[in-house]
Amino acid sequence: MAGSIPASATADGAPVPAAAAAQRPLVSPWAEAWRRFRKHRLAVVSAVILAFIILAVLFGPFIWTVPINEIDFRARLQGPSWDHPLGTDDLGQDLLARMLYGGRISLAVGFAAMLVAVLIGTTVGAVAGIASGPVDAALMWVTDLFLSLPELPLLLLVIYLFREPLRALVGPEMGIFILIVAVIGGFRWMPVARLVRAQFFSLREKEFVEAARALGASTPRLVVRHILPNALGPVIVAATIDIAAAIIAESTLSFLGLGFPPDVPTWGRLLYDAKDQLDYAPHWALFPGLAIFLTVLTINFVGDGLRDALDPRRVV
Repeated sequence: MAGSIPASATADGAPVPAAAAAQRPLVSPWAEAWRRFRKHRLAVVSAVILAFIILAVLFGPFIWTVPINEIDFRARLQGPSWDHPLGTDDLGQDLLARMLYGGRISLAVGFAAMLVAVLIGTTVGAVAGIASGPVDAALMWVTDLFLSLPELPLLLLVIYLFREPLRALVGPEMGIFILIVAVIGGFRWMPVARLVRAQFFSLREKEFVEAARALGASTPRLVVRHILPNALGPVIVAATIDIAAAIIAESTLSFLGLGFPPDVPTWGRLLYDAKDQLDYAPHWALFPGLAIFLTVLTINFVGDGLRDALDPRRVV
């Protein structure tokens, strides 16, 4: 009909009748985000590699059952072979078994520290974003204060001061795990807080929030049911960055000798133990370093894919 306005258009610009457009099924935002993510090929490949690494460290020790602390001096510093696919260390211990076991701890530190950072950052950002005024100013002052602190020296100082008391309280392995997770998470929440605060400032004036407020919704209900779910996109992306940063921080601490004890073979600890044998057994440092590199790289690429998928302004 002359003068009618098409409801939408096809990919080549041809108009689509309004009736046909109305018959299209509604797609949820998460389904649309999944469609966008699948179009990011590098992120999909990285997600597959990351899933393989996670499954390997979770279930690999049940398949490769060599004890991680079994010593065989006759096989010390051997390169990769059928008996030891990744070689052995200076005590003849199997590196594949130690890497699979240590990968669990390295990834557990990354995910646990991420949860700590996201929980603190989301709470601080949500309170600052919904309260405004003096509360917002005070919380942002604290955030800026933490951002100005040098992270690595403070990590070293806190772990040096509290490592022994926690070891005596809950044991050497659990004590250092709790301390590293708390310290890394405690120094990684500030970007999340800033992101959440900015999202709250943008969303609290939207029509759906005003409608819920007019219907009598309380402030906690507004935050939990209406604003926070719509602010999760940037938080999810920041969470992936925090996982990668936490893995690198744990590896750095272990490499400096302030991480887990020698009988807990995290990837960073394996690098620390291998530093004096690089000329004679380069494989000892190569495989843990490659594991850290691949894990951090794939997590960052997955984060890039999630950023593009969760941004409605991007046309994919």
